[in-house]
Amino acid sequence: MDLLFAARYPFVDSVSEIPEISSVSAEDVVSSPYMEDVRRRGLSRVMEALESAEIGTPSLLGKSDRFTEIMSYPYARILVSCVNDRYLTKRYALAEASRAADYLEEEDPKRIDAIARTVGAKTQIVDGEFKMHFADYLRLASRIKGSEWKLVNHDVGKGFVTLPKGKFVRLLQNALQDRIESELPLDVPNAIANAVRGDVDAISYILADRKSRFATEFTGDLNPDHLPPCIRALLGGAQSGTNLPHAGRFALVSFLNNIGMGSEQILTLFSQSPDFDESKSIYQIKHITGELYGREGYTAPECKTMKTNGICVNEDDLCAREKVNHPLIYYRIKSGTGRRD
Repeated sequence: MDLLFAARYPFVDSVSEIPEISSVSAEDVVSSPYMEDVRRRGLSRVMEALESAEIGTPSLLGKSDRFTEIMSYPYARILVSCVNDRYLTKRYALAEASRAADYLEEEDPKRIDAIARTVGAKTQIVDGEFKMHFADYLRLASRIKGSEWKLVNHDVGKGFVTLPKGKFVRLLQNALQDRIESELPLDVPNAIANAVRGDVDAISYILADRKSRFATEFTGDLNPDHLPPCIRALLGGAQSGTNLPHAGRFALVSFLNNIGMGSEQILTLFSQSPDFDESKSIYQIKHITGELYGREGYTAPECKTMKTNGICVNEDDLCAREKVNHPLIYYRIKSGTGRRD
């Protein structure tokens, strides 16, 4: 494996077999004066991920540049592990995966196929055609917004979905994000953790500041027990930092707005998402609530639509009643503001 490929994709397992890399210990990375550039770049990776969910792609012309880029990846993972915050971990995984996807857009099919095998996706790349097993496709495409990602809009043959290169890479990004996130936090020895304490404190300070900007709480009478199972699941996902699908976000925002929650309070929920962008999120929320154009907001989808979109989950006895065909009807019955027959 050449150093340029390793610098672009430092998560590939075989990177550790490169002689220049295998001879470096964790102790060297965190304490050697010759690794100052590595530590600086590693801290930058985490800070950029935290602040913008993106990691820049520096010049990799020289051998030293490539070495620094490769070794900064394990250092960044040490820092994220020491902070050990769910939001930071998810946001960091997203940023690393997005960075790799930027490189993959320009790669030849053979190297893209190598990355696909690394992240465990069952794929085929034959004569310039990119194919992914439908099970992997469904798993990885489920959280991408847009009707163009529905399986019915693609050619499927012998269990594989044929995709344009751009879509194929986008799905690999999701697979890589899942892999990076699943590997964190690392079990960091105390000596290593103590050596990186300064950088960890710097990250923790920025993280706390970011979270404090979205610390408002819903002050109404929202009782989770009154929420229908589908909305309860979506709300739990938003609060835990899960990337909700577009249909799920729309359903949750419209429902919460319908029962009286304001845009700023809804924004707080989505601030925990790893791909959270404040300006984009508030625009989308205000579009759904009607504030953007000074009109009435959208009504939450009915149960039939929730089922079609695959976000009707954990149905209970109340859901099964014939007249309970909308999440708002469920809520009104549970909260005592609607009929119970």
